[in-house]
Amino acid sequence: MIRIASIPNNIAMIEKYLIGIFEEYKIDQKHYHNVFISITEAVNNAIIHGNREDANKFVHINSEKKHRCISFRISDEGRGFDPNTIPDPTLPENLERCGGRGVFLMHKLSNKVAFSDNGRTVEIEFEI
Repeated sequence: MIRIASIPNNIAMIEKYLIGIFEEYKIDQKHYHNVFISITEAVNNAIIHGNREDANKFVHINSEKKHRCISFRISDEGRGFDPNTIPDPTLPENLERCGGRGVFLMHKLSNKVAFSDNGRTVEIEFEI
């Protein structure tokens, strides 16, 4: 588990964390790209949207390796949100709007995405 202050530059810490997880669990590097993009998007959303870049609030990242998958749990200390209100960025009316692309990528690059705790926590699972 790691805990990072909600400062946008701290997103750089995710790469080192994930490299360590891949080494510890001996995960094939072919999965790294999808995991890296998904987890970076989730942490970025937690820092910017969840904690509103408040350096006194933290993002918590946990990982758990199960039989043939690894899951990551990213939580923020913000007010939460309703994940069902995220616009589909692939719809023509949303192509030029901000918002929704990170969650869209998480869904496309992982095997499972589930929000809980009023949207303050997202669990992302990858088959490995």
